[in-house]
Amino acid sequence: MTSVTHLNGIPATAADLTPLAFAGYAHFTAMQMRGHAVRGLDLHLRRLRRASDALFGQHLPDDQIIHLLRTAVEDSGRADASLTCFVTSRPGEFAPASEAPDLDLLVKVTAPAQPPVGPLSLDVVRHERHLPDIKHVGEVGKTLFLRQANAQGFDDAAFVDHSGRLSEAPIWNLAFWDGDTVVWPEAAILPGMTMQILRRRLEAMGVPQQTRPVRLTDVEGRLSAVVMNSWSPGIPVSRLGEVPLDVDSGFTEILEEAYADEAQHALV
Repeated sequence: MTSVTHLNGIPATAADLTPLAFAGYAHFTAMQMRGHAVRGLDLHLRRLRRASDALFGQHLPDDQIIHLLRTAVEDSGRADASLTCFVTSRPGEFAPASEAPDLDLLVKVTAPAQPPVGPLSLDVVRHERHLPDIKHVGEVGKTLFLRQANAQGFDDAAFVDHSGRLSEAPIWNLAFWDGDTVVWPEAAILPGMTMQILRRRLEAMGVPQQTRPVRLTDVEGRLSAVVMNSWSPGIPVSRLGEVPLDVDSGFTEILEEAYADEAQHALV
């Protein structure tokens, strides 16, 4: 089976999905399942709780979300998959706020992601996402900047904010390495699940970490870089705009070791 989509635990019909097709008032989280298990489930649940509270003033119970994830996974027949979990509400967008909107959970189970091998070249563009701490839908900029970067001969893009600080990439977090310490960029970003997993596992491993502003002038000849998301804990970056970067295989090895050290939660 190529994919399964459930709405509130029931296979979704075209009639169910039509109102959601272009709806923009929703949030989501995405994860990779291998052998029926996922990493960082507690972080995904916390992300959904916090975003729902911010957008809807309430959230679904964790146990309900886990049950609905499990139902969709069992229906898919897949042991390895990409799982995407969306939360939306009735009434939806452009409707006045109500005291207690009904929350809906949409779960998509699709083929497991295959990350690019890298190293990647990233164009550098000025961009700051709206509500950066919420993984919300409808961000046309993510695809637009990817395509514009491709047209310029880059693999993807990286963002700088109004003060020139590197922040994140369209679907990736950025991390840097000075040969001893993992450097996380200080900026308004979406803290990705893989980023959060790595931060706690690196701390447990005793690997030094710091969060500080990183600008292009700080990078050349000083730092290596990777991008990360649910697909991979670290894909090397060889160029940021016109700035070449050294690729340090030791950095990706540390990140892969830290990620593998994270406990997995079985969904089935």
